[in-house]
Amino acid sequence: MFSYLLGLVQASLPPDQGHILGIVSQSDKQAEMFTNGFLKNSLPGMSKKEIGDFMLHKAVVLKYAKKEKKKKNKKRAKGLNAKQRREMKVFQLKPEHQKYELFLPLHELWEQYIRDLCNGLKPESNPQTIQQRLLKADFHGAILTVARSKCPSYVGTTGILVQEMKHVFKIITKEDKLKVIPKRNSVFAVEIDGFVSHIYGSKFELRSSERSAKKFKVKGTIDL
Repeated sequence: MFSYLLGLVQASLPPDQGHILGIVSQSDKQAEMFTNGFLKNSLPGMSKKEIGDFMLHKAVVLKYAKKEKKKKNKKRAKGLNAKQRREMKVFQLKPEHQKYELFLPLHELWEQYIRDLCNGLKPESNPQTIQQRLLKADFHGAILTVARSKCPSYVGTTGILVQEMKHVFKIITKEDKLKVIPKRNSVFAVEIDGFVSHIYGSKFELRSSERSAKKFKVKGTIDL
């Protein structure tokens, strides 16, 4: 039975059927040359004997070998590190820009931002809800006043917040002076539409981007 099937597979295609299918049967020598060439391309790196042994003992799906494309490692642009930022003075405000009037439009934008955040500041608004929202808000542009501090010289300082860092507030006063106020051991007051909120700096030592995910207690304590 096997020999019969093998004979059918290896038999030449009758001319009339080859004409219909558009296929011309090759001679035995041509077929052998094609098969050997095909196997050599499909199994690169193997000798004729190794290919014969391989075909006898294992079923193989033949296909043309494709060259693997080398993956190019794309270099991502690296940002500046902390040392480079300090050397380039990225976060330092130039003296000619230390003008109170320059930041008044920023303060107006901040007021509108807070009104939208708190759905309007009305007398019937819940103070605790507003306080919680303010604690997670961005304060750039807010007018801050140092209400209490362990250092008496800071008390009463008022200005527009132009830069908030992890441990300090940088504010511009009406006298066009840049003041750096440490958050620790200070209480800050911020007023908008008659609503006054107090910020305990010691509990506020976070970057503004990190504050939105932190949970705060409405009542804070401070050692003065």
